[in-house]
Amino acid sequence: MNMESTKLKRPKHKGSPKLFNNPILEKLTHTHISLPLIIFGVISVALVYYGIFDRGFEAPAMIGLFLAGLFFFTFIEYVMHRYLYHIPATTPKKQKLSYTMHGVHHDYPKDKSRLAMPPILSLVIATVLFIIYRAVLGDYVFGFLAGFLIGYAAYLAVHYSVHAFKVPNNFLKILWHHHSIHHYRESDRAFGVSSPLWDQIFRTMPRKAPNSQRAAVGTSIDPS
Repeated sequence: MNMESTKLKRPKHKGSPKLFNNPILEKLTHTHISLPLIIFGVISVALVYYGIFDRGFEAPAMIGLFLAGLFFFTFIEYVMHRYLYHIPATTPKKQKLSYTMHGVHHDYPKDKSRLAMPPILSLVIATVLFIIYRAVLGDYVFGFLAGFLIGYAAYLAVHYSVHAFKVPNNFLKILWHHHSIHHYRESDRAFGVSSPLWDQIFRTMPRKAPNSQRAAVGTSIDPS
């Protein structure tokens, strides 16, 4: 392992740190994973329903738009994780922003209540995206945004699962191993959570490591 990877390591802590002195803001930073999954699942169903029964889209067109939105989300997930969540902390403000958004998750990876963005904030962002996508896509937004939001829900489900559950003995284990490398070996690599596709395209796949380090991943992403 090179020196760059070593410097990127940070100690891992248990528990849940306090981010805000304001009790309301602090409470909003904790989210049960089921809440955003239900919210965005329902919104996506409503968007598809409206697109088909009010705007008259045929099922094949709606499926195509849905898949396009789903695929586009995987790209946005990668870009956000790499360039926003891991923004270089060159100033105290950037350091605070980076830590609040994502750094706290790296320091406290077992804090399951902070594995999803607060629903209020994510709903605001979803509303802004609807306005932007509607301006660009017109009525196509109903299928596209539905797929995009399901992509987000799927990302949340995968992210929660890799932190909360043991590595499965099936093809999904690659997601557990990929994300564990990002957390415990190379935080400047392996930015994709729901898929390693964009890491392959942009050449941020993990560097090769000795077999002893690969085996150290164990059966869970978060070592005790």
